[in-house]
Amino acid sequence: MKRLIMTGGGTAGHVTPNIALIPRLKKLEYDIHYIGTEEGIERKLIEEENIQYHSIKAGKLRRYFDMKNFTDTFRIVQGLMQSLTIVSKLKPHIVFSKGGFVSSPVVWAAWMSGVPVVIHESDISPGLANRIAIPFAKKVCYTFPETEKYISKEKGVLTGIPVRESLFKGEKVVGRKICDFTGDKPVLLIIGGSLGSEVINKTIRGVLKTILRKYQVCHICGRGNIDKNYEGIKGYKQFEYVGEELSSLFAMADLIISRAGATVLYEILALKKPNILIPLSKKASRGDQILNAHSFENQGFSYVIMEEALDEENILEGIDKVYDNRRDYVNKMGLSKARNGIEEVIKVIEKYGKVKGSKGPS
Repeated sequence: MKRLIMTGGGTAGHVTPNIALIPRLKKLEYDIHYIGTEEGIERKLIEEENIQYHSIKAGKLRRYFDMKNFTDTFRIVQGLMQSLTIVSKLKPHIVFSKGGFVSSPVVWAAWMSGVPVVIHESDISPGLANRIAIPFAKKVCYTFPETEKYISKEKGVLTGIPVRESLFKGEKVVGRKICDFTGDKPVLLIIGGSLGSEVINKTIRGVLKTILRKYQVCHICGRGNIDKNYEGIKGYKQFEYVGEELSSLFAMADLIISRAGATVLYEILALKKPNILIPLSKKASRGDQILNAHSFENQGFSYVIMEEALDEENILEGIDKVYDNRRDYVNKMGLSKARNGIEEVIKVIEKYGKVKGSKGPS
């Protein structure tokens, strides 16, 4: 039996593509292990998949001066030592990394142990954790065609992003039942990312009364962001986080309002759902979501409102505009050549999992 270590965490976007690969890897009889942090969202998500989980310390790498850089350096070193111990014990045939700061020590440990590494990059431009890990990988799978300019032709391969097959099994009627929605109004699904979005939550709730005249709203608002003042309002349902029910919530949605992380974008594309994207601003990120959103906007898949420009007037205008033109968006998404990346990524894992690793950047 071949053994594979997966890693990635910090946000759901660094974990769900790994989860999408797990059923296929199990069919191929891989013994799968996962390395993540003790407290990260990845632990709960992976343990629900009955995958053996190993926790390590992780420190955040910052592009700016912060006193935490000193303490986090020690955590990174700890994580590397722990990863070396785990890799030495498990002796995997290959390591697959989805990114996030927990992944870097795992990649380095695999390289130091002569284990081949395959990395997947979701966003158009690689994040810092992946940038410092790429020199130690055999191959880098990527999602957007625009990413080609950031990765050498010898190392990069366009695979798309793995999308969970379970998302295609949702039922509209089940979603409406979960939310106690009627069948006479269209449904808006609001997704602010696994951590939620204060600005999206506040804006939606600020115009909720107006929205509910024409629509019903399923609001996934993030952990700790349930507002009890809005509990019990007919046509409005709040969730902190959604697990298995997500596929049915997607199925019932007539329009989705979302952040622009690559994972959720390609889930929206695969399901062909009209959508409004509100990418995380550069004040709180490196701008990757802005690039992602503009790529989808340019292809006619999405309507984009920048976070800095978001207000009650333009969210209402955007909702009506996208809903009225929903067939145009669906038709454009239907012309996309993007496919579920599961099989393409598996091909890379299968190929390099058979190659005996060698020390040194390739």
